[in-house]
Amino acid sequence: MRYAVLGDADDGPTLLLDWESFSYAGKFVMSNTGKAIAYEGRPLDERDDDWPPDARATDDSVEDVVGAVSFNEDRTDAEAAWLRYVTVREDRRGDGVGARLCALAAAHLLTDHERVRIAVNNPFAYEALHKAGFGFTGEETGLAELVLERPHPDREAAYQDGLDRYRERDLSPEEEQFLDSRLGASPPDTRSDDDPIQVHGRRSADG
Repeated sequence: MRYAVLGDADDGPTLLLDWESFSYAGKFVMSNTGKAIAYEGRPLDERDDDWPPDARATDDSVEDVVGAVSFNEDRTDAEAAWLRYVTVREDRRGDGVGARLCALAAAHLLTDHERVRIAVNNPFAYEALHKAGFGFTGEETGLAELVLERPHPDREAAYQDGLDRYRERDLSPEEEQFLDSRLGASPPDTRSDDDPIQVHGRRSADG
């Protein structure tokens, strides 16, 4: 698996994904956010320089994208950036791609920002983001999403607090079973983000 950052926090290429294979596919057509991708195949620096602006999901240039996340700066906090709309191709969900992608994207953003945040709306995403090194801040968005942040001063202490928020909600049987399995547990181990990440097709040691 390869990883790359495309664009800056306020300016990135459009990335047109197959809406049947990727959740939030429509969110990646905007050019006012940066994107990070997990992909297979040839490294970006061996492809055309303009990859992948305006690429269609049927083109060879994007058919090997496995996951994507967009990011932008916090409008009220110049030291913070946000990850948004994490999506993994349907046939690769459960492989840990999303957690690794978010870990690498956060590591890249932390070279210019003091903290990176993300809001999640279900306990499975909450767990995955802990694997990416995030911790629960105690805050919720207006859409009842839990806000996580990296770095976090005490992921261990805050972990169950976030799970308790979900336990107060109407849940699917799968979510209830998962939350029961995590009662009293510590947060999952953080995935290593030692894999290299490319920035605009150039190899970087940020990740």
